[in-house]
Amino acid sequence: MKTNNNAKIKSWVVWAIVVGLIVVDQIVKLSVKSTMTLGESHNVLGSWFRWCFIENEGAAWGMKLGGDYGKLFLSLFRLVAIGALVWFVGHLRKKEDTPRGVIVAFAMILAGAIGNMVDSAFYGLIFSESTFTSVAQFVPFGEGYAPFLYGKVVDMLYFPLFYWPEWMPLIGGNLFFSPVFNFADSYICIAVFYLIIFHWKYFK
Repeated sequence: MKTNNNAKIKSWVVWAIVVGLIVVDQIVKLSVKSTMTLGESHNVLGSWFRWCFIENEGAAWGMKLGGDYGKLFLSLFRLVAIGALVWFVGHLRKKEDTPRGVIVAFAMILAGAIGNMVDSAFYGLIFSESTFTSVAQFVPFGEGYAPFLYGKVVDMLYFPLFYWPEWMPLIGGNLFFSPVFNFADSYICIAVFYLIIFHWKYFK
């Protein structure tokens, strides 16, 4: 009886984490998309942290995968990955020896994957196009800037912390960290680093 109670508690916590993180991610993205022009930027902590609206059309770091078919492939891959993560989180939750930190970390990864998938699947259906001079508007469902699975991912977190010294070969004069990312990306990165640092032995 105790084992079943523990399993139920773990399940409740996992899905509360997933849903809560997705809600936070989407509130931020919807706010940015509906109030900022493309490329608009605001300093938060001086020039070290900026709130900067861009849209990602492809995979990590804005990479593209060969036009429309590449975008469709990426969206379908995300759907398959989300399905696999849902199964894996459920599998981990049922194992007696799974540390809670591992379950929470994979819940964060799942939330991040779903958060970005929502953008790709639905933002093109409900928003007009964001431009450098106009803010996107909500439109009737299906009348937006892109069909299902072809939407762009909203990014806003930018940390141009410092530039490498000019005398350094290859990287001299470049930003230490240049990507613009979102909360969903953060969930995934934080969870992966946490697993590598604190739970690598569990996966041996």
